[in-house]
Parts: sequence; C-alpha cells; structure tokens
Amino acid sequence: MKAKLLLAASLFAVVAQAQLATINENFDNFTAGSNIFPQNGWSTKLPISQAQPQPIMIVTPGENKSIQAYPGSTVAQPMYLITPQIVAPAGDKILSFDTAMVAGGFSTIGTVQVGLVTDPTDMTTFVAVGNPIELTSTTIQNVKVSIPASAATYLVIRTTSSTMHTPIHIDNVKYDTNLAVNESTFNSNNVKFAVSADNNSLKFVSTTTLSNAKIYSAAGHVATEGKISNNTLNISTLKSGVYFIIIEDNAGQTVKSKFIKK
Repeated sequence: MKAKLLLAASLFAVVAQAQLATINENFDNFTAGSNIFPQNGWSTKLPISQAQPQPIMIVTPGENKSIQAYPGSTVAQPMYLITPQIVAPAGDKILSFDTAMVAGGFSTIGTVQVGLVTDPTDMTTFVAVGNPIELTSTTIQNVKVSIPASAATYLVIRTTSSTMHTPIHIDNVKYDTNLAVNESTFNSNNVKFAVSADNNSLKFVSTTTLSNAKIYSAAGHVATEGKISNNTLNISTLKSGVYFIIIEDNAGQTVKSKFIKK
C-alpha cells in the first residue's frame, strides 16, 4: 500500500509540474468571480493597495467569459496575469490575445505589455518583450508578440490603467508556432531592411511606421535593442555574426527576421 501511495504521489508531481508547449485559452471553462486565482494553472499578481476598492482580476460571467483587470481605486499600478508554466521558449512562437479598455470606466486609456518571468510569485523577475501597447478605446484589438528564446518559463500580460476604476479586457490567449502571422496586416511584405554600407546600422523601408526593434544572437540572447528613428537602427556595438531581429510597428504588431553583420 505504501508503495502504491508513493507511486501515486510521484505521478501527481509529474502531472502538476507538466510544462505546456502551447496555449489556447478563452477562459470559458473558468469559474466566474473576482480574486479566484490560481485557477486552471493561471495566476495573478496584484498591487498592494490601502485604497478601497482594491485591485482585482475578474473572470466575467456568462458563456463567453474573459478576464478584466480592475485597478479599483489605485492609479497607474501594474497588474499581472500569469500563464501556466510553459516549455522554455526557443524563439519560434508567438503570443496572441484580444484586449481593449472596458466600457463604463473612468477613462479609456491604459497599456498592456507582454513579458517573461522565472518566478510566478515574484514580478521583479519580469523581463518585458517589446514596449507597452497603448489602449485608447473599447474596440477590441488583437495583439501579437513574438516570444524570444529564454530560460524563463512563464508568460505574463501586464496591464496598467491610467486612472482608477478603469478595467482592461483580456481574452483568447494563444501561444503557438507562427501563430496567426498570416492574419496580421504587418508582415515581411510590409518591411524590408539591409545593413548599411559602413556596417553600423540597419536601414528600413516600410509601409507602416516602425517603432522599435530587438536583436538576438544566434544563441538566443538579447544583443541590443532600441527605437527605430528615421527608419534607422544603430548596430555599431554588434560583433560580426548572424542575428535574429524582432521589428515592432506603432500598432504593437511584430515581425521576425534575421541578418548577417560582416
């Protein structure tokens, strides 16, 4: 009997620690309510506030459920929605989700930002992927962010409301290989680039306004990042080699490519 119990405990530990290769979550099977995380492997991290009402993460009721990050009486304090543990990213997948400001709040201004953490209980381990994406209306938009190679194994959606009582909507979170790249209006057909003659910058030609870029080494480490100014990005600090680049436009859409610096 003891051996059977030990075996059952071991099997439970394996299941409990299973890491997901992909995510496809619409929250419809979640229990509705406020501050009822962790749930189905998802967890939250909320700011500590003495104000009333306090910040909460809400699973909305009804058949088509979603998440609302409600800041309560706090202002400009980040709230974190944390996915179940995933397999360490290899740089070949995209995180996609629907987001908007929620009607009826004090304003329609806020931001969302994707990141990775190594410890789901400690948001000081949060490493941002791309810049914050501004939300200015209640019209739902789909956000797609390429996730770089990393040792961190939790994806995070960080929400920040600009004023109190201003909820942010999150739904249809997906994480998969090349997820919906073809659905995006921003892809490799929209942007071209080349290394400059002096080998110190990247020159871009694009049908949309570019904002930022992050460059990774062949080993998956961040080599440099910065704003694209006048369709130019400085790469003078990079050594010769092969690099991967994630290019972001003003709408928060991203496209991934690679280049060689001689």
